[in-house]
Amino acid sequence: MPEKWGMKVYVKGVALLTLAALFVKILSMLYRVPFQNLVGDQGFYIYQQVYPFIAIFVVWTSSGFAVAISKILAEAEDSDEGVWRSELLRVVFYYLSILSILFFVILFGGADLFAKWMGDPELASLLRTGAFVTLCMPAIAVYKGFFQARGMMTPVAYAQVVEQTVRVLVILGGTWLVMTTTSSLYQAGQMAMAGTVVGELAGIILLWMYYKKVKQRDKIVVRKKIDIFPVLKELTVLSITVSMSGLLLLFFQLVDSFTVFETLTKSGVPTIEAMETKGIYDRGQPLVQVGLVIATSLSLAIVPLVAHTSKKDNGRRTERFIQVTYRTALLFGFAATLGLMLVMPYVNEMLFETRELSNVLILFVVQIIWLSLILTLTAMLQGLGKLKIPTLILIVGFIVKVICNELFIMRWGIIGAVYASNLGLICSAIGLIYYFKKIRPIRFAPLRFYICTGFASVVMIAFVVCWSYFAGQWLFASLPSRLNATLTGSSAALIGAFVFLTIIAKYGVLTSRDWFLLPFGRRMASYQLWLQRKK
Repeated sequence: MPEKWGMKVYVKGVALLTLAALFVKILSMLYRVPFQNLVGDQGFYIYQQVYPFIAIFVVWTSSGFAVAISKILAEAEDSDEGVWRSELLRVVFYYLSILSILFFVILFGGADLFAKWMGDPELASLLRTGAFVTLCMPAIAVYKGFFQARGMMTPVAYAQVVEQTVRVLVILGGTWLVMTTTSSLYQAGQMAMAGTVVGELAGIILLWMYYKKVKQRDKIVVRKKIDIFPVLKELTVLSITVSMSGLLLLFFQLVDSFTVFETLTKSGVPTIEAMETKGIYDRGQPLVQVGLVIATSLSLAIVPLVAHTSKKDNGRRTERFIQVTYRTALLFGFAATLGLMLVMPYVNEMLFETRELSNVLILFVVQIIWLSLILTLTAMLQGLGKLKIPTLILIVGFIVKVICNELFIMRWGIIGAVYASNLGLICSAIGLIYYFKKIRPIRFAPLRFYICTGFASVVMIAFVVCWSYFAGQWLFASLPSRLNATLTGSSAALIGAFVFLTIIAKYGVLTSRDWFLLPFGRRMASYQLWLQRKK
């Protein structure tokens, strides 16, 4: 790492990158609500059928290849054998270009076949539009990897924000234009796919501008040839293992794209009803993303912390970071899940206009618990340099989803897909916990942690249920249904969060120092100290 990009600048850059990633996650969650309101459940089904195809390449590029390239470049810079970054970048760029063209041909040329397999031939046009995002892979990955290897996180963070902002603006603006002129749901879906491509192009332009400035003052010398195959092998394996936890949920969605609609129609559900049912089922995706905000921020922050501290003090500080991260992920993953389950009918109507399939969505959001553990455990294992076994464990969970999905849907209907997802994630979470304990036998949390969390949950349930009944049936009963749901659901969620946080703060489930690892943690630390001083 260049000297002027010292540790302080690096830490600030990581913090900025974490904030940018959270912004992207939150915006990714929020835009789906107005989009669904514009196109309805059938239009949402159309978009969600194709979305995982495209998102897999975006995540694999940004979270996988970019990280892998940065690691390889950083190792090359630290080598005593000379600076050969330029030749390395050239080889990687050519390799990714070949891959991107191959993926483009498969996705664009096979669009009709993929759409037929999904049971809806009209989806082919969306797949062809979205296929162009694969051509953005080489530039995005190489630019981001280059900057991350040098500790220059600011360009990467800004690029992520620009990509997502432009994408959302094109999706919502384009969809509104299509729906007010042609009312074609498939054209609206095409516009949504185009938004992702335009967003990636905007990110490339911004990164290119930063790259030009760096290149002007950076002389690079090539001193040796590269043994290409080992580099490309490491690049491919590392990109998959690093991004696997982020890709897992997208692969689950891909399985749903191929099985849910087709299985429902096979079982006798009319075509339009099956589309709308799948669209309502997909409402759960943004809700899960809401619940994963804390786990996402922890997983982004914990990798450098664990990697840095595991090499010092015989790993004693690492053990503390691991315990705090596990406890926080489980605590807030469980609280978010329970809170959403309690207010789901109101949230469903508030965001998506109806309360249909609220029972399905209640079980859908249980995935938050397992995903919170999976994200943080894989991040901690990554910080400890363990990548291959966790990836295999996640693949096992994916296989469980594939095997169970169609069987469960045929037996129980749409809720069967929820059962399959939860079962696959449970298998992965248990496998990761077992593997972590095997390589590092530490106690994640004492019994008191689980007792206090359970007590806080019971009290929260009592308050939320009582308030929801009073507010929905009496306080806001005279208001229009959707406004009633909005006020009841929002107030119940706030009351539930306040009660839960107050109890865990009062009983010191997390220490004051632990709170500082979280967003707004300083305020919670002060609140906890105030509560514990009161007699």
